[in-house]
Amino acid sequence: MYVFVVGGGKVGYFLSQVLVEEGHEVLVLEKDPARYDLISPDLGDVVMLGDGCELRTLHEAGMERADVVVAVTGDDEDNLVVCQMAKSHFKVKRTVARVNNPKNEAIFKQLGVDDTINSTRIIFSLLQQEVDVGELVPLSPLRRGDIEVVEAELTSDSPALNRAIRDIRLPGDTVVAAIIRNDQILLPSGTTELLEGDEVIALTRPPHALSLRELLTGAKAPSK
Repeated sequence: MYVFVVGGGKVGYFLSQVLVEEGHEVLVLEKDPARYDLISPDLGDVVMLGDGCELRTLHEAGMERADVVVAVTGDDEDNLVVCQMAKSHFKVKRTVARVNNPKNEAIFKQLGVDDTINSTRIIFSLLQQEVDVGELVPLSPLRRGDIEVVEAELTSDSPALNRAIRDIRLPGDTVVAAIIRNDQILLPSGTTELLEGDEVIALTRPPHALSLRELLTGAKAPSK
């Protein structure tokens, strides 16, 4: 899969690292020269300096080959423009946008962005819920219920305990998005090791929720 990422901030940087580790072809487009200089030693040829809102730059970067375009800049307007150009001009099948202001989420949907990720809404949903140890709770349905954000706390019975994320056979279409450890939020990479007491936030398809629960907590679903 060729993933075209616009925005080399923390979200774009760590996302790209994980995608590369999983064997996907990735290009990160970052317009800030200082940020480009900071991340290019780690990402190498994966990162390119340029403005994701400029049509010529997108042509030069090869957006027309992309299977997925992910716009994760800190500016909602830029993210929307990128996704619209990806759809209308480059005919990219799937677009994913970071929405920084929850009030803009409906606009993104109306204008054809396939998936929106709103970290504010996800964290708010998490704060609204009381999660017992070992419990797996769907926090927020995404894309008409096709994707769920789920949270689980690792106990000593977890099969994933003390293992790096890349060494864990996660259910299909599952991504570990964040880890809360000692009241700190970590953006994990494939080498991040899961520890007892970690609260893992993951994105998965609804059919995989039970197997993900079993993997993270060791608690088997009751038989029907």
